[in-house]
Amino acid sequence: MPAASPKFELKGTVGLAEVKVVYSRPSAKGRAVVGNLIRYGEVWRTGANASTKISFSEDVKIDGHELSAGEYALYTIFNEETATIIFSKNLKLWGASGYNEAEDALRFDVKVKHPSSHYETFTISFSDFTRNSANLNMKWEHTKAMFKIEADVDSRVMADIKAQVLDGEPTNMGVYYQAASYYYDTDRNAKLALKWITKGIKGSEKEQYWMYHLQAKLLAKVGKKKDASAAAMKSIELAKASQNPDYVRLNEQLIASLKK
Repeated sequence: MPAASPKFELKGTVGLAEVKVVYSRPSAKGRAVVGNLIRYGEVWRTGANASTKISFSEDVKIDGHELSAGEYALYTIFNEETATIIFSKNLKLWGASGYNEAEDALRFDVKVKHPSSHYETFTISFSDFTRNSANLNMKWEHTKAMFKIEADVDSRVMADIKAQVLDGEPTNMGVYYQAASYYYDTDRNAKLALKWITKGIKGSEKEQYWMYHLQAKLLAKVGKKKDASAAAMKSIELAKASQNPDYVRLNEQLIASLKK
């Protein structure tokens, strides 16, 4: 027969870290959940059947707390306004039976929200992605708790940029684009990033609209509005030839902003 609480696997990338969650999803079926089915103050398996498992391919920060790469059992203790999130090193338990706080790798408290939306089936999801972080959400009935997962992206990317661009001479022009794009996105040295994207454009066998668009943004950032407009027009021309209306629109918006 179909499982009453089907097993699901959720995978995603946060920064450069691979995150996987394996859990079984119970449904409310007319029952009051948190505070009733899940009693306040008791350790919950964060799902049904075996304890929920969560794994990280590299070291991460969970709500600001350091957590080593590896796999953990994810437990929760709910109260009306707060929830204690627990990462346990014991992966062998069926549910929370036999849980021992001494085996915790990490525990911390988060605020509990009570949205008006009704979630019939217990749901774990990722949201609010940034370059190096995402939120993990747990929702059931009218209760929601979440915590932030952060991966160390900046030091690794900057080390690669130093090795390949600052100290090296890449033959792949896309590396210049990636380095310049990262500098632009993280508000670093715009003049240096402009130098890199210009090298990338000149060294490419084929002109690419995304390279000219980044060049236009960097030119605008260093105050060269006329040159930025020209680069944006070139990007529009190439984007139209490639039938990419998104970049046409982005460049038109950039040109309009330069006239203000």
